Amino acid sequence: MKKTWGWVLLMGIALGMAGMAAEEPQPLEIGAAAPDFSLPGVDGKTYSLKDFADAKVLAVIFTCNHCPTAQAYEGRILQLVKDYSPKGVAFVAISPNDPLALRLDELGYTDLSDSFEEMKIRAKDHQFNLPYLYDGEKQEMSMKYGPVATPHAFVFDKERKLQYRGRIDNNENEAKATSFDLRNALEAVLAGAPVPIDTTRPFGCSVKWNDKRDSVKEFMEKLAREEVKIQPIDAKAIAELVKNPSENYRLINVWATWCGPCVAEFPQLVEINRMYRHRNVELITISADDPKDGEKVLSFLKKQQASNTNHHYSGTDKDALMDAVDTQWAGAIPHIILVKPGGGIIYRHTGEIDPLEVKRTIVEQIGRTYNK
Repeated sequence: MKKTWGWVLLMGIALGMAGMAAEEPQPLEIGAAAPDFSLPGVDGKTYSLKDFADAKVLAVIFTCNHCPTAQAYEGRILQLVKDYSPKGVAFVAISPNDPLALRLDELGYTDLSDSFEEMKIRAKDHQFNLPYLYDGEKQEMSMKYGPVATPHAFVFDKERKLQYRGRIDNNENEAKATSFDLRNALEAVLAGAPVPIDTTRPFGCSVKWNDKRDSVKEFMEKLAREEVKIQPIDAKAIAELVKNPSENYRLINVWATWCGPCVAEFPQLVEINRMYRHRNVELITISADDPKDGEKVLSFLKKQQASNTNHHYSGTDKDALMDAVDTQWAGAIPHIILVKPGGGIIYRHTGEIDPLEVKRTIVEQIGRTYNK
């Protein structure tokens, strides 16, 4: 095709606009006025700047549920609120993340993603003592402030001019922190003095801007192409699986295609596997269908995109199956156990799972943060 100057110009404009769309917002400049906002909080209220008008200082902290760094700082943020609220500092936490721009493999250190409903759970479980607001749908407020990572703190004086932006302190491991930058900034602004270091670099998970949704789509398409297999297994081999000589936690689920609760919970098991499999966690499913129904079992697994380890019990003695999996198992399915490295069942459940309970059990074992 002949490329005219008009064509070249149009392509240049298109590429330029694409580049602008992908460009991430820049952090608010020191001295800039706090942009107003109107955002829902987990407490059912809607918040804007006027709700903090009486405060001498306003600290806006961009954070989220899923990020291991953000989780490492949760306790410190709550302590800052306790220490400085009586001195006239108002605090507000805001999640800037679009939950639809978050891949499952980014959830390996958490039991909760970044949806508004899951924010409510986190705030209740950890007894948040500050407003926790959601900006993941439109991200208009977050784009004006320009957080680059979670957590990222912004401190405004009485006139709501920015006096500090950056990290809370200099180490995710609280015991190793030596530079308490946010505390220093709050003390300075309360005293009407210049902040000694008004800009620091936050460290943590990148903000999940909505233009990252395409990467989530590509990730899910890649997962859908993974091979799904099934192998026959007898009771003796199952018992060896449960002994677990590996370094992984093994989530072992016994199910069948004719079992309604088994079928209903299976997508959640696939999701759990995709969240934690890059850490030391593996999902192993064992079908209790009749040994002759192998094709039926495999067809179901393929529809579920279950690319984890799958087995089909080759025997007909259900007592042998139950003894091999869990001697405390009464016999109903689905039945699931979590086995620690080296053996030993640390969680068991009969019946349809509560996915949050399973995720919470796993993440409390493998750890929520990577810097302890």
